[in-house]
Amino acid sequence: MELALCTISFRHHLVSLAELALWARNHGFSGIELWGAHARHLADQPQYNADWLATFGLRVPMISDYLPTEGPAAEWRRQTQALCHLARRWGAPRIRTFAGRKGSMETPPAERAAVVAALREQCLIAADHGLRLLVETHPGTLADNGASILQLLDEVDHSAFGLNFDTLHVWEGGDDPLELLTQTRSRVDYFHLKNVSERARLGVFAPGNVYAAAGCRQGMVPLFEGCVDYRDFLAPLLNDPDACASLEWFGPDAFTVLRQDRQAIAELGRPLAACG
Repeated sequence: MELALCTISFRHHLVSLAELALWARNHGFSGIELWGAHARHLADQPQYNADWLATFGLRVPMISDYLPTEGPAAEWRRQTQALCHLARRWGAPRIRTFAGRKGSMETPPAERAAVVAALREQCLIAADHGLRLLVETHPGTLADNGASILQLLDEVDHSAFGLNFDTLHVWEGGDDPLELLTQTRSRVDYFHLKNVSERARLGVFAPGNVYAAAGCRQGMVPLFEGCVDYRDFLAPLLNDPDACASLEWFGPDAFTVLRQDRQAIAELGRPLAACG
């Protein structure tokens, strides 16, 4: 299992990518998942790329962004192409997006079909670049519960299409993460790992709160101190060479929590191996 940290964890920090790379290397991470906004802001600094990051023994397993699936097709095609070019620069095999902007129960059939058609075309673009397009399991999208996720995989029906399995959000949607993983494992290409103190606190992960510098952080807890049982969830993945994941921490004291969570995973008793 490969384990990365996310640059989005440092969205409100004054810290350079070089500092993050040095810290990640020294604390046992194998990669850095780049937030799309950060990748774009580095676009005019060509010295930062996959070769540069490899000097730290690290790679970018995924660039995480928010591709539109509505509006003028020419625009979301342009944005998809641009994101693919960034991914190629960083040697990232995956790009992450979301399946629309409404929950599955709030999306009319015609609107769902339009989202599916856009995702399929985005998969074609990604495949042309040798990349995979992943949608994140997330509330407020078509990937908000198990039934809709399975339907979406069948609807898009493309070999470059897969899931970024956000374990907490799967639990939030009412599904048992291990059961849904069993049903979708062949299409799960990445994992996001985070936890919450209680179900009533799930609102702290709403985008409007997470991205606000003054947003509430109460309820965001280290990986093994929350409602989702990551000991059972991670047990079958730790020795899986195809399992790749990021610790997605949005709370305070990022360096401390990431270091402690990385160590806690290592202490589960199974070694972490590199992922191809």
